[in-house]
Amino acid sequence: MKELKRGIMPACMTIWNADETLNKKGMERYLRWVIDKGANNISVCGSTGENIAMTIPEQKEVIEFCVKTIAGEVPVIAGTGHYSTKQTIDVTKFAADCGADAALVILPFYLAPHNRAAMNHYREIHKHTDLPLICYNNPNFAGYELSAIEIAGLYHEGAIAGVKAAQGDVNRVHDAKDTAEEGLWVLYGNDYDPMEAFFAGADGWLSGLPGIFPKFCMDLFQVCAVEKNVDAGRALWKQIKPFIDYFYTYYTRDPHWQEIFKYVLKCQGLEDAGLPRLPLGDLSAEEKRKIDKILQEIAPIL
Repeated sequence: MKELKRGIMPACMTIWNADETLNKKGMERYLRWVIDKGANNISVCGSTGENIAMTIPEQKEVIEFCVKTIAGEVPVIAGTGHYSTKQTIDVTKFAADCGADAALVILPFYLAPHNRAAMNHYREIHKHTDLPLICYNNPNFAGYELSAIEIAGLYHEGAIAGVKAAQGDVNRVHDAKDTAEEGLWVLYGNDYDPMEAFFAGADGWLSGLPGIFPKFCMDLFQVCAVEKNVDAGRALWKQIKPFIDYFYTYYTRDPHWQEIFKYVLKCQGLEDAGLPRLPLGDLSAEEKRKIDKILQEIAPIL
């Protein structure tokens, strides 16, 4: 089992054929592209990987294929979370057997259990596997979140090894670091304040943007987290701002970020990136023209 590396952790997309089966050739090419662009770790079967659109056998297929394809080149974080503790244990044990290096486990969602029950969810999973667990603390998808004190408690019990702070609020990085003190892996899990998160001490950036712009994201990590150069970080982020403004400011839920990301991959030479699974689909011609223009503008940093 490899230890996670500080840095960029692309939340990888899953590449589908037109019939929605796994496109193994396309997936292998995409994983190779992300690693060659500088990814320190790889995350598969998370939200960006469309785990919510998979059956459990499909989720296992994707995890196994990706782990075997990467073959230990970089650590692999497998998304294994479900509402059901039993199902999460099943997929997490499978990921461990395949050779994954950590499991990303979203809070039990949809029925939104109380926090005590959610904490017991992680404790129970930990009883059945030695795979390091990362709590995917995402109130946008789960409907609630664990506090920094609750995260620190699970960490000091040994139930989790880290947390993905997906709220977007950089203060969550400060709180998790300060409350748990040494050892807890704190990963920034959103796309609009990574620079601030690096300066706040985040150990990594696990989100969708590193999965479509891995070189830029690695460059940003280098100047912010390694060189600790605020001015260089601000200058670099300013260059990606046209895409961020489009992505966050100029749309609500239509087009969907999954549709945008798949198209962005195609524009960078990954023609077989395909489309998200139904009910999502393709972008309109108008949206494609908008993105084409933005990508031309930011091309030097990609």
